[in-house]
Amino acid sequence: MSDDTKPTRADGDDTKPAARIAALRPAYRADLAHGVERFFEPRRTTCPWCGSDRLTTRLRTTDLLQHKPGRFVLDRCEGCGHTFQNPRLNEAGLEFYYRDFYDGLGEKKLGDTFGGRTKMYRGRAESMLPHDPAPKRWLDVGTGHGHFCAAARDVLPDTVFDGLDFTDGVELAEREGRVERGHRGSFPELAPELAAGYDVVSMFHYLEHSTDPDRELRSARQVVRPGGHLLIEVPDPQSRYARVLGRWWLPWLQPQHLHFVPVGNLRHRLAELGFTVVAEQHAEPHDPVDLLAAVWLALDHTAPRDDAPWLPEPPGALRRTVRAALLVAGIPALVVGTLLDRFAVRPLAHRLGLSNAYRIVARRD
Repeated sequence: MSDDTKPTRADGDDTKPAARIAALRPAYRADLAHGVERFFEPRRTTCPWCGSDRLTTRLRTTDLLQHKPGRFVLDRCEGCGHTFQNPRLNEAGLEFYYRDFYDGLGEKKLGDTFGGRTKMYRGRAESMLPHDPAPKRWLDVGTGHGHFCAAARDVLPDTVFDGLDFTDGVELAEREGRVERGHRGSFPELAPELAAGYDVVSMFHYLEHSTDPDRELRSARQVVRPGGHLLIEVPDPQSRYARVLGRWWLPWLQPQHLHFVPVGNLRHRLAELGFTVVAEQHAEPHDPVDLLAAVWLALDHTAPRDDAPWLPEPPGALRRTVRAALLVAGIPALVVGTLLDRFAVRPLAHRLGLSNAYRIVARRD
């Protein structure tokens, strides 16, 4: 998952990766000069979902994808089952840990990854067909570069798809024609001007990134017209893989994922907001990558670090050689993980309680 390729950037920057990394290193060095403690809010003593003080530690881990410095804790509420990052990243921390993941150094890598998931995007759009086979307007919240909207047009050719995101990816999506209109900013802040404007609002793997999921749900109620639908897909914290794989379970995605909502909690809150859940899916949204990702994360964690601007110095030739050798040695394990994911686990994932995500379709009454 290292960013060794030559990025293609909208601004025409074709600088080689090593030079780009070197140029970014002084800014990262300044950010880290006073430690990472300043990136966190005070630790909570109560659950942000139900207010209970019955908290236990579920997971301690590090940044296993970018390998930026810092340690992260997920606590679980024994009252309602909600799992959340505690202490949580503050605004400065979110900026620091998101930087160069979806944009900058990570833009091309993530764009290629998301752009190649057309079958998954079509499946998400098709989940709406039994409930509204021809929605007129659809808003995809957390749309990124708009790849879902582009693929969903094949399923719903008469639907107008708009996107919303707080990054400049949504502006790229509009320029590339993947969305009709790109709204850039915070969903709760933009919700009043979008009120009752959409037949469908979708949130695909968005709520877990939000600092206040309940506020996002209330915003969705504003934006979905009466009789319209809210479509939500999130990681399932009740997946057995979450326990079996521990820190190597990809959907934990620390430190970006702040909240993990059990399906029962989400159903109950949607009912309080005036929604009726018309579909709950577990097998369909399962992404068969758990074992492959776990092997990769363990290999990448064990190997010497690849070059990154948050490292004090670029790795030398010996470290690069050792890294390459370890990753090559791990190829058979990666192949086995892939085969097990796709052919052994996937057909039985829901039955075995291994589905890594769930999807809910709810109608606003």
